[in-house]
Amino acid sequence: METGLFTRGLSAGERDSFSYLLELYRVSPILKVLTSAGGRVYCVGGAVRDILLKKDVKDLDFEIHGLAEPRLIKILSQFGVVATQGRVFGVLRVNPWDIDWSLPRADGSGRRPAVLIDPEMGLVEALRRRDLTMNAMAIDPIKMELFDPFGGERDLQDRVLRAVNAQTFVDDPLRLYRVMQFLARFEMEPDDKLAFLCKNMDVSRVSRERIEGELKKMFLRACRPSLGFRWLATISRLIDLFPELSLLVGVAQNPRWHPEGDVFEHTMQVLDAVALDASPLSEMDRLALCYGALCHDMGKVSTTRPHEYDGRLISYGHEEAGVEYAVKFLKRFTACKELVARVLKLVRYHMRPCALVRGGAGCAAYRRLAVCLAPDSLAFLAYIARADMRGRNGGGNRPHTNSVRCVDEFIIKATQCGVFDAPQAPVLSGKDLLERGISGKRIGGLLARAYEYQISSGVQERALLLAYLGLG
Repeated sequence: METGLFTRGLSAGERDSFSYLLELYRVSPILKVLTSAGGRVYCVGGAVRDILLKKDVKDLDFEIHGLAEPRLIKILSQFGVVATQGRVFGVLRVNPWDIDWSLPRADGSGRRPAVLIDPEMGLVEALRRRDLTMNAMAIDPIKMELFDPFGGERDLQDRVLRAVNAQTFVDDPLRLYRVMQFLARFEMEPDDKLAFLCKNMDVSRVSRERIEGELKKMFLRACRPSLGFRWLATISRLIDLFPELSLLVGVAQNPRWHPEGDVFEHTMQVLDAVALDASPLSEMDRLALCYGALCHDMGKVSTTRPHEYDGRLISYGHEEAGVEYAVKFLKRFTACKELVARVLKLVRYHMRPCALVRGGAGCAAYRRLAVCLAPDSLAFLAYIARADMRGRNGGGNRPHTNSVRCVDEFIIKATQCGVFDAPQAPVLSGKDLLERGISGKRIGGLLARAYEYQISSGVQERALLLAYLGLG
């Protein structure tokens, strides 16, 4: 691999994009002072890559060479309060900017690597510690020049993921998960050497929180997050990193309903379908839906069997059975109880929308389902139901994008029943019962009875509900 410092001027479009970022973040005054003080400032990391790819820049980071830490802190203090929580890694932040100002460093190996901070380190050596060539480029914001010592721009053009240094790449085991999410986000392929490294890396020391962070990036930023899991399967790492997903490989389905193939293929298509469909939603909503897509059919592992009369494959009860698998799966990747609760509801009820439509259910069934989903809504459940139906493309590995009739009818009926966006509010309150001399523990029980009657009957008149409780 070439190691000579390759430099070129930014194109007019790249210069405009970068200048816009400098103006947006209002950092030009800081850059000028740092340069006047003898510092050599470079924009590094994902921002450089995204500018070359003409993508929206999510993070702006600068690396300062030629200035010792005390001098750097003194200069940055002129522009705001300097946060030093990342000082051990040579990283500083200045409030209110969401920007890392870092010093060149070399990292040791392991979960808590020794960090050598060296302001006089050369740019090539500083970039050498980075994981992939596409992340090992820098821009001089004063000269508007690109530095690319390891061929990152060429690899972007060839859509190849390549390690900067094979020996140091394995020092941080999180990098396997980073390759996974980069592969999905940018739809690039690791070269053979990188694939071999990832196939054989020991990642047992990576914390749950760090893995969760990489999964979050993949789910929120990739149009086809399935590519990450598909790649893990090709290098035989799905079985040890995501064993519940590995169990889905080879679980056959009834081709009448699932022409796409096994449960793993279906799950991957559903994941991509929901990632595309739910893009306008909040980050938390999208994460719940992506995890829900991964887990929704895990129960088929233990419930799939031939029908006793005609031999067709059935998976009765896989929704409930899937909850146990989902709990084990989610426990390894998140500590967020709210997220887990939302995903488990998606697993348990993902079949219900189309089942209600096909069964000609009345509003009472829709009202009950809305209560079961709360605090989420039937609108939220419709996303996973739609993705489930779209993830059945037998002619390729991408989901369908057509409308889904049963989900469309579910939305119409739920709206007509007044519970599409939220469950029906209880008509009676504790005040109603207190006014009638009811007190203590009886209030909760009576309100629950009244609400159940309200949901099942559709009655919303206070007098009728009180009469039902014998308090009219």
